[in-house]
Amino acid sequence: MAGLEGIVTAPPGAVPARNRLARLALVLAGSGLVALGMLGIFLPLLPTTVFFIAATACFARSSPAAHRWLTTNRLFGQYLRNYREYRGATVGTKLFSVGSLWLGMGFSAWYLGPPWWIEFALLAIAMAVTLHLLSLRTIRPSRD
Repeated sequence: MAGLEGIVTAPPGAVPARNRLARLALVLAGSGLVALGMLGIFLPLLPTTVFFIAATACFARSSPAAHRWLTTNRLFGQYLRNYREYRGATVGTKLFSVGSLWLGMGFSAWYLGPPWWIEFALLAIAMAVTLHLLSLRTIRPSRD
């Protein structure tokens, strides 16, 4: 696991919960957030990244093994590490995220045919998320 020394442990400032009940609650919350994040991969209106980031925070305080699994996962671990460590994303990640966001929102507005105020809310959410994604630092892959 070379290069993962600072990643597989809890982030700085994450104080482990001392109470067993609190740890259990955090593990359950983290597991539920991972499940919602997984659903968000397939459902256009359900966010993915925010659930995974929140799950990472829960696991950092309750389960080093779950935290390690989430942040080293081959499917989304790199995205979480980039977001946490560099407060950024690669150009490809940004393009895919913004593109899928607008496709999902557009499909939802077209297919569901919601009232105008819901369409307006979808537009406002899509614009806010797009601005957030574009404001993240752009990470350039290192050429080792």
